[in-house]
Amino acid sequence: MRILVVSDTHRDFSALHHAVQTQPKAEIVLHLGDGEEELMQVKPMFPEKMIVGVRGNCDFGSLLPWEEELSVEGKKIFFTHGYTYQVKMTLYNLECAARDRKADIALYGHTHQAEIEYRDGLYLMNPGSLHGSYGTYGIIDITPAGLVPNIVKNYRD
Repeated sequence: MRILVVSDTHRDFSALHHAVQTQPKAEIVLHLGDGEEELMQVKPMFPEKMIVGVRGNCDFGSLLPWEEELSVEGKKIFFTHGYTYQVKMTLYNLECAARDRKADIALYGHTHQAEIEYRDGLYLMNPGSLHGSYGTYGIIDITPAGLVPNIVKNYRD
């Protein structure tokens, strides 16, 4: 099972569309906020995919939740934009919230910096910002051996 993880598209619909299009094996798309408008535009274009999002601090007037949980093939995924957990200063609050939920991986955005950390049985992953020509996104493959997270550059012509 493959999951596409995106964040901080900031009105760059073409970047989001390109990422979804170039990852046809991804059955689930998770948007970590600051791009609700693009999320809602792309959703009907890929009805075969489960597309879920949370709100970011720039999604003004959004009715999306601040955070969500999803269980996929026995793995628990906790995802949020990160703004409410102060991820620009520390990942401690996010890590505690993920551990309280018994998550296997915590996904967050907000900082625009792609990163993957592994801390004592818990992955912390930020796919970076998908916006612009240097955009990045995340891929999570769930295999019999466990979770395999990666960061991918969203190359576009």
